[in-house]
Amino acid sequence: MTNGATSPLTAATLEVEHSPLLSPTSSQSVTETVNGSHRFVIQGYSLAKGMGIGKHIVSDNFTVGGYRWAIYFYPDGKNPEDSSTYVSVFIALASEGTDVRALFELTLMDQSGKGKHKVHSHFDRSLESGPYTLKYRGSMWGYKRFFRRALLETSDYLKDDCLIINCTVGVVVSAIDCSRLHSIQVPESDIGAHFGMLLENMEGSDITFDVAGEKFHSHKLVLAARSPVFRSEIFYGVDEQKKEMVITDLEPRVFKALLHFIYRDTLSEDAESVESSSASLSSVSETLIAKLLAAADRYCLERLKLMCESRLCKNISVNSVAKILALADEYHATELKAVCLRFAAENLAAVMRSDGFEYLKDNCPSLQSELLKTIAGCEEDYSSGGKSRSVWAQLSDGTDTNGRRVRQRT
Repeated sequence: MTNGATSPLTAATLEVEHSPLLSPTSSQSVTETVNGSHRFVIQGYSLAKGMGIGKHIVSDNFTVGGYRWAIYFYPDGKNPEDSSTYVSVFIALASEGTDVRALFELTLMDQSGKGKHKVHSHFDRSLESGPYTLKYRGSMWGYKRFFRRALLETSDYLKDDCLIINCTVGVVVSAIDCSRLHSIQVPESDIGAHFGMLLENMEGSDITFDVAGEKFHSHKLVLAARSPVFRSEIFYGVDEQKKEMVITDLEPRVFKALLHFIYRDTLSEDAESVESSSASLSSVSETLIAKLLAAADRYCLERLKLMCESRLCKNISVNSVAKILALADEYHATELKAVCLRFAAENLAAVMRSDGFEYLKDNCPSLQSELLKTIAGCEEDYSSGGKSRSVWAQLSDGTDTNGRRVRQRT
């Protein structure tokens, strides 16, 4: 072989090494029972007695698992050796079929109302040899000595010369479970994107909002569907036919973010970017997310309000908690308010030295009493054996409830 030549074997080997691996396949067989019941009422039991051993009364056929079945009742018993001492009850395969596997339950109903039924069942118990197999039409399962006749005739099972037998059949079936092996992925809802296109294209818009001189085109039905306040103002206002509304209590950027949520059910990119918690006290209320919280409260948009609460929650610090607490209280943001109260109570010493606490004392005296109640709750946690330190103990050493020294952010 000359230098540089490749043998057929080598070429074949290289080809095999680069062949893509096939994905493994799998299948799953599921074996279960298809269940059905039939109620067989035997009226005139005393007249059926004496018909002879091996003679029977048969129910109407009923279908379970694709097969027909029937209940056979032998008033004088099926076994000649028992000399009519017992009644016999059997369930029979009444349609063509071979090797039909099934579970059975025969119940003689207590007619006194005490619920003491006589039950013979395959269900809910371990079967050493598995389900019973009926090999052909006419095959039976049941009991030659189902019940002693003398006892039956003086029992609560016989009432007004009537017996009631309930039969449950569970036909065993096996199948490949395709639902678990093959799935069809359903994409996330894109209704927001579709409605968002309406907002961007202004197609079909029928109302215009004037916000500080900036115009926003929208759709009455969309606004009314999303906000009960808009619905009331648009359809039940003084002039239902008006084509333009003036908004005086919102900035254009806030109203734009509000419309973004109404149409897309998401926060706008500007609202998503929450300012750092090191922001000054006065700037907290000036953030877009804080103003959007106020707008959500104004227009009864509870989901938007929760979104704003979630974003502001990430911005809580010793310096900002007082102002955020005041915002939460003013705009009925209950979950954000609870988080702020808990944070302030757990970091009380540091919060009390912040400018924000002075703001609370001067502007929100009612919140101070709520803070005291939260502190009392923290004290109960401490006294009951929790890991947190006593809240009041912080005031002497400037630590938080976990014993960490807290510094104000500057």
